Amino acid sequence: MPKASDVKKNAAIEHNGRVVLIKDIERSVPQGRAGGSLYRMRMYDVVTGAKIDETFKDSDMLNAADFSRRNVMFSYTDGNEYVFMDNEDYTPYHLNKETIEEQLQFINEETQGLQVLIIADVAATVEVPMTVELEITETAPALKGGSATARTKPATLTTGVVVQVPEHISTGDRIKINTEELKFVSRA
Repeated sequence: MPKASDVKKNAAIEHNGRVVLIKDIERSVPQGRAGGSLYRMRMYDVVTGAKIDETFKDSDMLNAADFSRRNVMFSYTDGNEYVFMDNEDYTPYHLNKETIEEQLQFINEETQGLQVLIIADVAATVEVPMTVELEITETAPALKGGSATARTKPATLTTGVVVQVPEHISTGDRIKINTEELKFVSRA
């Protein structure tokens, strides 16, 4: 049973008899309180998709939900659904675009290390690794003599996401980006 202060984004917990997935956490420290932080969490019911906003004290104990993770690869889109194929037994997992909208900015046919979170035999969400490799489709021309620690410029990647990259990086380069901070890490 983790404390509210130990819970991370995309964690699955049991709340009011339902299994919910935490999508966003905001920490606040109200003035005049004796050292107690508050954690406002936006959660979504795994079964119905209903949105729930709840605030917890940092010492509140939450019940972790029973879940499993399966290694998958992106297969194809079917209208508003994205289909991921299990790497071991080839089971297809269908996820709605709205459910995984945040993760889609890092997913294409080549993305490695994807995992589907399965709660109560239902695919709840897809998790992306800490770093992914993507190709730059559009950026300003590379500057001759630009160093790796010099100024940055915006670059559009194959998935449409825009990140800041060093000036020596050019269109067509493959780069690694941090998925949590949406930052350039290195060339791939």
